Amino acid sequence: MTSTIDPSTIGKPARARRHVRSVTGYFPEIDEKGQEKWPRGDEKVWKAGLRGVHRDVPAITKSVVHHVQTSLARQPYNIDDFGAYQAAALSVRDNLIVNWNNTQLHHNRKGNKRAYYLSLEFLMGRTFDNALLNLDLKPQYDDGMSLLGFNLEDLIDQERDAGLGNGGLGRLAACYLDSSASMELPVWGYGLRYQYGIFQQLIGPDGSQLEAPDPWLQNDNPWELPRADVNGGQEVVAVAYDVMIPGYDTKNTNNLRLWESKPKRGFDLNSFNAGDYERAVEASNSAAAITSVLYPNDHTTFGKELRLKQQYFWTAASLADIMRRFKNMEKSILEFPDYVSIQLNDTHPTLAIPELMRILVDEEEVPWDQAWDIITRTFFFTNHTVLPEALEKWSVPLMQHLLPRHMQIIFDINLIFLQAVEKKFPGDRDKLARMSLIEEGYPQQVRMANLACIGSHKVNGVAELHSELVRATIMKDFVDFYGVSKFFNVTNGITPRRWLDQCNPGLSRLISETLKLPKAAFLKDLYQLEGLLKHIDDPKFQTMWAAVKQTNKERLAHYVEVTTGHRINTKAMFDIQIKRIHEYKRQTLNIFGVIHRYLALKAMTSAQRKKVNPKVVFFGGKAAPGYYIAKLTIKLVVNVARIVNADPETKDILSLFFLPDYSVSLAEILIPASDISQHISTAGTEASGTSNMKFCLNGGLLLGTVDGANIEIAEEVGEQNVFFFGHLTPAVEDLRYQHMYHPVPLEKKCPGLARVVNEVAAGRFGDGNAYEPLLNTVRKNDYYLLTEDFDSYLQALKLVDEAYQDRTEWIKKSIRTTAKMGKFSSDRAIQDYAQECWNIEGSKLE
Repeated sequence: MTSTIDPSTIGKPARARRHVRSVTGYFPEIDEKGQEKWPRGDEKVWKAGLRGVHRDVPAITKSVVHHVQTSLARQPYNIDDFGAYQAAALSVRDNLIVNWNNTQLHHNRKGNKRAYYLSLEFLMGRTFDNALLNLDLKPQYDDGMSLLGFNLEDLIDQERDAGLGNGGLGRLAACYLDSSASMELPVWGYGLRYQYGIFQQLIGPDGSQLEAPDPWLQNDNPWELPRADVNGGQEVVAVAYDVMIPGYDTKNTNNLRLWESKPKRGFDLNSFNAGDYERAVEASNSAAAITSVLYPNDHTTFGKELRLKQQYFWTAASLADIMRRFKNMEKSILEFPDYVSIQLNDTHPTLAIPELMRILVDEEEVPWDQAWDIITRTFFFTNHTVLPEALEKWSVPLMQHLLPRHMQIIFDINLIFLQAVEKKFPGDRDKLARMSLIEEGYPQQVRMANLACIGSHKVNGVAELHSELVRATIMKDFVDFYGVSKFFNVTNGITPRRWLDQCNPGLSRLISETLKLPKAAFLKDLYQLEGLLKHIDDPKFQTMWAAVKQTNKERLAHYVEVTTGHRINTKAMFDIQIKRIHEYKRQTLNIFGVIHRYLALKAMTSAQRKKVNPKVVFFGGKAAPGYYIAKLTIKLVVNVARIVNADPETKDILSLFFLPDYSVSLAEILIPASDISQHISTAGTEASGTSNMKFCLNGGLLLGTVDGANIEIAEEVGEQNVFFFGHLTPAVEDLRYQHMYHPVPLEKKCPGLARVVNEVAAGRFGDGNAYEPLLNTVRKNDYYLLTEDFDSYLQALKLVDEAYQDRTEWIKKSIRTTAKMGKFSSDRAIQDYAQECWNIEGSKLE
């Protein structure tokens, strides 16, 4: 006799894997005297082996050498900069783990409520430098690596940005995790571990954007800890990777848990042996695809299906993990909202609502009404857009195919909700149609923003104007139904640790010396910067302020020379626009303005040109792979730059650069160097923006429309220090109506813009025919109102040029702008969420 097995079960788990309690779910046992019991072995031996955070240089160098020798299996004879970075990073991670372990144990002992931040993006940037600053260990590691023969700044440059996000949504989430840890709040993030990020942006010979996989994980990532804990589905398992989030000036270290999809049955050996090699790895490839890339192109049916799988995989794994942690507390399921708050960062995680409803009703057997009460006290929803086309929808047939039980739950939620709406507004069928979770049509669509709204306890916008627009437009019917108290504002914020101290150490040092304050004083209370106003008229301080800006401009110029081969005039004004490429952000308005300036310079005499303010214009940002108009905008910028930078008559007073593969690390070079930055969205379209805050914190002035957080920045720094232009939000819809039904030829409406468009079309900057689809967005309809705002934009640029000529007044404007940025700290924003939504408090780790 022998043991036998069903061949079809080969490669499958023998049983569902149970979660083994790990450091993040550990509770010490208590003896009869109420004292914690040591779990195993000799307590003295254990404690003798436990280490703390290494803070002295000899301990640090010993730790680094240890990792060179054992983790990397290298020696002093064959270690290069990248190897030294890996060893130093592992050494820093050891310190993070000490604090991280203690933080999790601290929160578990306290048993307090926790908040969970669900975001499809976390644009973290480099971790090494940030961790050193937050641990207050950068000087020690600088000295230690020097003793080992390495320059710390060179090692910092070895790190590749994590490919976990794309734009402002992900950077905001990263800032909030940093602030939560720094404010000692029990907040975890949940996201996905994308194998190839969004994409690596390359520029082709004709100026077009090309997309390549972003190989950010091709080498081991020292900043994550793979976890063996598994949350499953029928076809794939979610493997957790934990990323430690250190707080600043505290031992508190929070967590970001990223999920990677892997197959339950990864390799079909029977198919392989039979010669069917594709089938042998089919399950593995299908599972791995779920977390391969951020935002798969959804212009195809396959892409849409993959996106939906991605969102469900992420929310289901996260909720299973949250539920497991809650159950370890041995509380009643009805107490779930008393210990758990979940923040939905935009509509991407909205499937968490029907998923938690499924868990409560189907698995926990909670009655429907009680389950729905739990839902609406657990979730909170942040809306990031009022653009109708950006409000996420999923087709009902696709949902029924992939998630039939969830679709059934959504139908049931919708029926009960609409019955309540009908009761409050009897006979108003139009309101019922607008508020329904299901949009009628072929096929029917599930409105995720509506579902997020009715399933959440509160809904917030991200700037005062945006929150007003949310209440007045896309959520107006819901305001009528629930009342205004459900809807509120949390203006976005940025972390001053990264966006001042890390990216601009010279300015941070000058502020500390001038205010006679330790850095921690203003980096954790940005309102302290107002002390700079006392020094605004001090010529010596003005000189030092300008010197810091000049140093940062020279650093950017060096980067440009190394990466493009071009030398630039660092005495010129640096004008920067770095954002995701989109029509509403109006990079087209900026490049049309550059072309207008170039044409004006060409029409001048040599003597006239000498009186013009020299200017260097920088663009950066990625276009979605399927966004044709945005990609044409990049192509135009690149090809205009080729002409402008090669023109001997103008190149010394106007140059233009598109810096490819925009990232957090590149932003950290660009932002401190700006004299002026552009935030020029069509009024009413930008929810908030955070790059505007980063530029202003670093002393760059703002050119923009009366939109998003630009308004609140102007209120703080004074409108005399901001260059506004363009129509206001209330006029936008009427102008679009006129464009649609009473069009005026471009040449008549805006002759200056018509000349620019005609020059592009005529081939001055390459094949004019290639740009026709882009140019026609201006000639016909002009939805984003370039023709309406172009003349006002040029006038604002003229005012910028004039103001820049008075160097003393410009420096004063720069100082005042930085000094008045206290409101825009993410510490303030995260405290708003903690108090208004999550009802959690900070808990200091001793």
